[in-house]
Amino acid sequence: MTQHAIHFLPEVRDVARVGGKAAVLARLAELGFDVPAFFVIEPTRAADDAQPGIDAALQRLGEGRYAVRSSGREEDGSAHSHAGQFLSLLGVAAADVPAAVGRVRASGATDSLKEYRRSRGLDPEGGMPAVIVQRMVDARAAGVAFSADPVSGRRDRIVISATAGLGDRLVGGEIDGEQHILDGATGAVFQAPEEGGTMVLAPQDVAAVAALARKVAEAFGTPQDIEWALAGDRLYLLQARAITTPLRAIQQPDHHTTIFDNSNIVESYPGFVTPLTYSFAQYAYARVYRAFLAICGIDAARIRANGAALDNMLGRIDGRVYYNLVNWYRLLALLPGFSLNRTHMEAMMGVDEPLPKDIADTLAPPRPQAFAALAEWARVGRMAGKLAFEAIRLRRTIKGFHGRLEAALANDAAAIDRMSLTELARNYRSIEATLLDRWDAPLINDFLCMIAFGSSRKLTERWLGASGLALHNDVMIGQGDIISAEPPRRIARMGRLVAGDAAMIAALARGDRSALAANPALAAEFDDYIARFGDRCTEELKLESITLDVNPRPLLASIAAAASQPAGEARRVGDGIERLDTLLAGKPMRRAILKRVLGWARARVRDRENLRFERTRIFGRARRVFLAIGRQLHAHDRLDAERDIFFVTVQEVLGAIEGAGLDRDLKALVAMRKQQWARDCASPYPGDRVVMIGAVVTNEVRAAAPAATQAGDGELQGTGCSVGIVTARARVISDPAREHLDRGEILVARHTDPGWISLFTNASAIVVERGSLLSHSAIVARELGIPCVVGLKGAMAKIASGDTLEVDGASGKVRKLS
Repeated sequence: MTQHAIHFLPEVRDVARVGGKAAVLARLAELGFDVPAFFVIEPTRAADDAQPGIDAALQRLGEGRYAVRSSGREEDGSAHSHAGQFLSLLGVAAADVPAAVGRVRASGATDSLKEYRRSRGLDPEGGMPAVIVQRMVDARAAGVAFSADPVSGRRDRIVISATAGLGDRLVGGEIDGEQHILDGATGAVFQAPEEGGTMVLAPQDVAAVAALARKVAEAFGTPQDIEWALAGDRLYLLQARAITTPLRAIQQPDHHTTIFDNSNIVESYPGFVTPLTYSFAQYAYARVYRAFLAICGIDAARIRANGAALDNMLGRIDGRVYYNLVNWYRLLALLPGFSLNRTHMEAMMGVDEPLPKDIADTLAPPRPQAFAALAEWARVGRMAGKLAFEAIRLRRTIKGFHGRLEAALANDAAAIDRMSLTELARNYRSIEATLLDRWDAPLINDFLCMIAFGSSRKLTERWLGASGLALHNDVMIGQGDIISAEPPRRIARMGRLVAGDAAMIAALARGDRSALAANPALAAEFDDYIARFGDRCTEELKLESITLDVNPRPLLASIAAAASQPAGEARRVGDGIERLDTLLAGKPMRRAILKRVLGWARARVRDRENLRFERTRIFGRARRVFLAIGRQLHAHDRLDAERDIFFVTVQEVLGAIEGAGLDRDLKALVAMRKQQWARDCASPYPGDRVVMIGAVVTNEVRAAAPAATQAGDGELQGTGCSVGIVTARARVISDPAREHLDRGEILVARHTDPGWISLFTNASAIVVERGSLLSHSAIVARELGIPCVVGLKGAMAKIASGDTLEVDGASGKVRKLS
């Protein structure tokens, strides 16, 4: 062999002379990748005459041990990789390189190689390879990496296999390496070895190998299969070839941003929510807010144009309900005056964190100028006039709503249980048409309440200073006709009926309803409570929740707790308006205005809470109807259990009854949903806010944990919403159906809803992670006259049962004293 048959860089380019693998290594080196030094010997039938040239080439390459590898003409090509067809020898001493070259050449004449080439339409005799002689890397770890997953075919995954030392046995399939699977774009790890064992690759090693695979793929413009080695912190690229297994289609870029936030909705739909409840809520939101936009003067054409946003106001992530914040903002931007007072109207969304400015700027209309501004002010005037008209006739609107409500709920539970499937579907449709599609009174009052509460609070603070906030809270309590305050008063009264009766108290604490028979007065009070509030329960807007009329144990336990404790101090009453005569004695005009404003706000808060109780009754009726449907479907052997009804959507169950459904096999649908439910329940909490880029279905959901807002050493800061200072022992409660509160303890919870009301009667103060000044816990706390702090992030993690707390309901500060 002559000297020109051995090639160093930059001569290694001609595939016909040096083979595919050597040509690829040369290109990689020229592109700046860290490829160990090598030379190539052209294919030849003679082996012994290569000795002089090899010796000289080895001296040029440098001392050490070498890898002797094949480089066939089609090897490592995009069509035919020839993987495993040729011999590779590692750790070869300089004296043994010529013999190793001969052995590698000889591997090009095996029967298996000839059959491989024949099966792929290649010349069976054309397999004689060139030979690469390369400096060995003293590797602490080595392996392979794929810039796309060759098994699943996904182009957005990077797969890394690693082993300690050299990677020849891993490449040859003799051992299973340590495997890591990453997101191709972000590098997020989807799969890694279980913790506890010795890791071959540290996280920074995994990131470096993934980046290398990504860069090689970008350089060649196609997904790559690479071999690599780590010596110390230096990462070498040993080989690269195109992935030849079929891959899925190229994913087109999708930069659309969807933001999910549960800042407010978690009070209504905490935790996991079944498909039936979610579909019911989704329909209700879409219908109700169409009506709201119409009330605000948005024309029908614009409402129709935003139909997709209205139908997607909610999202369900791993079984949990969130607001689709981008769509909420899009709908908010339709309101008259948004472009004139964007900052104030953005605050109406009530979320803990505003929408990112770049997204908000894209959705918001530009601030109008000149005649456009006049036109926008005209829209605001028309909306104000319409709202003023609705405010004037609000009492009549509420009366009409109550009339429709009572008519729609006329059938009792026994009548519902006697209905056929067709009759039950018709009954539900009447609820939709009569109430959900005509949700006028709650909508109008809620909007007016938000305006009245906020403006009256600001005006009181402006005219009376800091003491005005305390007065505002006093005005909002003691009305006597807020229905949410009635349950704790009734529970306290029932507790007094059995005070001192140790046997009865013990029976009630055990949840023994039969014990009521021994006290007729208590039994009558209890039955009346259930008749009035039987649809109330924790998470009462979730159709799958068990109501008090089915499981009264929480109520019985609350009565026992109220009976076991001494009477507490008298609650303060709402005398704030009367105090204005003294506070504004010399300002009769301000006094008159403020009395009028506060009285109006107080009435709106009352009606808001009372109308929400009516919402509970509507949801209670829907629950009864769907449970009856479940019983009938079970009777007809279309469901395996009555409560399986909660694993289908409203549209699916009505479609199955009325004929519009796609699938008659509800059992199979339920089985699939139950599997997903189990996965959802085992999933970590995604966080209060979830941001997804591109189509929602293509995103992976990751866990997040909230952190407490620290105001100082041992001090937490939230939003004060019911004045007063209390020092007492904390009781952290996650499930009010299974846990109770002793009288005088401070209730600490992540969120509350009207179903928690039985605990409020024993609380000396309330601390809640979520909520606002108009949340249920805040309103009821003000009515009961107990301090309340809401929006205290991380309270459940920072406070433990038994801690002594000082709760300041005015400033929103909660101090841990022990």
